[in-house]
Amino acid sequence: MKTVYLLRHAKSSWTDETLDDFDRPLAKRGRRAAEAMAHYVAKKAMTPQQILCSPAKRTRQTLECLQEIIDASVPTRFEKQIYMASAATLLRRLRRVSDDLDSVMLVGHNPGLEQLAGMLAHGGDLAAHRLVANGFTAGALAAIEADVEHWAELRQGCGRRKAFIRPKDLLRDTGALHDEGRPHDPL
Repeated sequence: MKTVYLLRHAKSSWTDETLDDFDRPLAKRGRRAAEAMAHYVAKKAMTPQQILCSPAKRTRQTLECLQEIIDASVPTRFEKQIYMASAATLLRRLRRVSDDLDSVMLVGHNPGLEQLAGMLAHGGDLAAHRLVANGFTAGALAAIEADVEHWAELRQGCGRRKAFIRPKDLLRDTGALHDEGRPHDPL
């Protein structure tokens, strides 16, 4: 059994229109959302054995929030091929993970992550399935258990969703995603 954690970068800032997409940072509420997700990952003991991360600024910053809470010594690789990758590219990358590892987290972007979650998971928690169907929003995390012994065996429908959580699910009652002086807008 192998476990894949798919973490989409948290809400990014669009305030500086001169920045390339690759260089966009997290928005204030994106940072708060990433911190909330980090606490959730720690609470649910979802710390992976390896992290594969897009080198884009917003994915790095999302990961930094995570590493402040979980074990920062988890081996991490920043790989350009993950930036804006298709589901097929992400699947090929996961198939090359060392079989010594039972869990890996991929920190990346949509639409690739959302498509990969749908491709890998054919069943599992019904509530998680419904949430993914409603969109893999910024900062969301999918945990997929794959019924394979080797990473190279990953294929469509080989897994089941263990969990799917969005930042707004974690912070819904606290109002912590609201920026001061600004009306709330959903993630």
